[in-house]
Amino acid sequence: MISSLSIRELQSADIPGILNYWFTADRDYLKALGVDASKLPARDDFRKMLESQLSVPYEEKKVYALVWLLNDVAIGHSNLNPLKFGEHAWMHLHLWSAEYRMKGLATELIRLSLPLYFRNFRLREIYCEPYSLNPAPHRVLEKSGFVFEKEYVTIPGSICFEQPVKRWVFHASQLNPLINAAS
Repeated sequence: MISSLSIRELQSADIPGILNYWFTADRDYLKALGVDASKLPARDDFRKMLESQLSVPYEEKKVYALVWLLNDVAIGHSNLNPLKFGEHAWMHLHLWSAEYRMKGLATELIRLSLPLYFRNFRLREIYCEPYSLNPAPHRVLEKSGFVFEKEYVTIPGSICFEQPVKRWVFHASQLNPLINAAS
């Protein structure tokens, strides 16, 4: 059977999968991502925040997520947070199970996700700042067409500890070649 990758916008039925990813993850895995498990919001607060964003117009969204599917089964997600409509956003990428990691799936799923992100939010650029000591996302971003911009120390998100990150950027002007390559 040939595997089929696809994406779709987050639906209410997807929220338990995202919550399970975060709240059942091993602390060592979260640390490797640059996440401080003690900073995760309460599960119910996280659920309410995701649900609240489902019906908000694109121009007003604070968080936006796409669900990544393999043969129509959710295997991960990518989200934009923070985002500023018409300007820029920060992308995050998560494959929920180790069995799907390091197989090239994330690269293809990002290539599917980028056109939707740029179109829906009229973005000029998308940034991604993974933990410098986590090599996997850096390989994925480079293969996906992101350009390395710089490395520096910061607290990259509300659930993260201070860490060195590598900033990658993808400009809207890069999108047409990406769409042609994916066809």
